[in-house]
Amino acid sequence: MSRGHPLETYRRKRHFDRTTEPRGDAGPSGTTAPCFVVQIHDASTPHFDFRLEVDGVLRSWSVSKGPSTHPEDKRLAMSTEDHPLEYRDFEGVIAEGEYGAGTVIVWDEGTYRPLTHDKRNRPVPFADALAAGHVSFHLDGGKLRGGFALTRFRGGDGERESWPLVKEGRAGSARQRGTPDPARARSVRTGRTLRQVAEGRPAGGSARR
Repeated sequence: MSRGHPLETYRRKRHFDRTTEPRGDAGPSGTTAPCFVVQIHDASTPHFDFRLEVDGVLRSWSVSKGPSTHPEDKRLAMSTEDHPLEYRDFEGVIAEGEYGAGTVIVWDEGTYRPLTHDKRNRPVPFADALAAGHVSFHLDGGKLRGGFALTRFRGGDGERESWPLVKEGRAGSARQRGTPDPARARSVRTGRTLRQVAEGRPAGGSARR
């Protein structure tokens, strides 16, 4: 989506003397496998932000209902600007008047493994597969595990792109099906809810939901 520096759009939308969000000056994540993160963002409309590490940035999608572990559930994912890798650590409150003002928690995080292959069953570079409009990948997170896919079906040429996010293969357990209520969901890092982060309460440990 971005032209020039991959974080140009991200930086243009933010005032870093007013927001605690990272500017994006650090290097690679340092993980053996590329990372992913799912954040819950209580902005004007609460939603989940799904982010995959690709070529030194976090490619990002806004998923209103959040990821589901059931193959029959299709979640509409709208592309957003690339975010810096440091954003995977961001949990806090974006100040009023700033772009995306509201509270953010890290709902899930981990690494992923690309699964996209060509007709000859040869691995396709993940960035190339995204450009072509379809990627399959295996998530290894605290809450999300297994195969998932994103397929572009609308947008491009400056427009926001629509990418349905679906679970591939077998469904998760009945307890895992669907997505928790954002207001009740807890950070995988600190165990806090959106409300507790907004109130500045201290971390209480990791949480599964």
